[in-house]
Amino acid sequence: MKYCEEYNKDLIRVIENIPEAESLFGKSILITGATGLIGSGVTDLLHCLNTVKNAGIRILIAARNRRRVVERFYEMEEGRDYTFVQYDALLPVETNEHADFVIHGACNASPAAYVSEPVEIMESNITGIGNLLKYAAAEKSQRVLYISSSEVYGQKTDGKPYSEEDYAFLDILNPRAPYPSSKRAAETLCVAYGLEYGVDSVIVRPGHIYGPAVTPSDSKATAQFTRNAVAGEPIVMKSAGTQLRSYTYFLDCASAILTVLIKGENGKAYNISNPDSVITISQIASCIAKAAGMQIKYEDPSALEAAGYNLMSNSSLDAGRLIALGWKPQFSPEEGAEKCVKFYS
Repeated sequence: MKYCEEYNKDLIRVIENIPEAESLFGKSILITGATGLIGSGVTDLLHCLNTVKNAGIRILIAARNRRRVVERFYEMEEGRDYTFVQYDALLPVETNEHADFVIHGACNASPAAYVSEPVEIMESNITGIGNLLKYAAAEKSQRVLYISSSEVYGQKTDGKPYSEEDYAFLDILNPRAPYPSSKRAAETLCVAYGLEYGVDSVIVRPGHIYGPAVTPSDSKATAQFTRNAVAGEPIVMKSAGTQLRSYTYFLDCASAILTVLIKGENGKAYNISNPDSVITISQIASCIAKAAGMQIKYEDPSALEAAGYNLMSNSSLDAGRLIALGWKPQFSPEEGAEKCVKFYS
């Protein structure tokens, strides 16, 4: 992911549309998963608020690998722009740093890992949020925001977008089930900590988030499309791509997270979806291919790839609850695809 003048202008464009952003000024915010696609967008927006708005936000980046943090945020300086907190999702949070807000985004969201490391997926999802909720209770943090997934909904058949109450069938014995099942349990744990220990929490359920800040290990379709396109290779489709998805550019997702952090209702969940970007996998692939001047080719998936696929033919999300908070997406799928190709390193 390359910083450049255009990307910095995009950050300013986005922070200008975060409602009541000033309520974060002077606060300390701990972010896990900050080097991932979503977390890096949140971190960049907070840093932009500090730079442009003189917000005075203390950014606490919680991660296992300091080197990855330094490489991703190479324009920032540790100690000046952020504080590094040693963090492992499976271990208790041990730091002297106080966080007014906690954003938990650390999660292995690679479909390949869902079937190759199902035990680790479940343990890290449930134990990770549990440790952070204990930390927030002890620190008397103002709020915890948990980044969940639209896969908690399961499969329904009416073809309509999912609202936040549309829970449907989830085969808990399916090889891919460890990911959505543990996400469901983690959400319930957030509510349980609120009931028993008074921890204020909100939940966001992103749809399919794409952007240039993808990691080499990210096996999601849009990440692979971006890597292929920038490498000058054809975009490879492993299916007809007719599945309907809610695609959202990563900076729009990040601004939605901050909007919910500021204005969301305690104990509530919020879908993250750009209403103007509910399209098929084939359509998002076409946008990225066009931006890079590349072709699309089709191949059969391997058995491991097929086992990790999202089984939902329609996972489009109703974003009405989020939009009611004042959130406005800024990037169309065409513009987002152009940014992916332009900014990906």
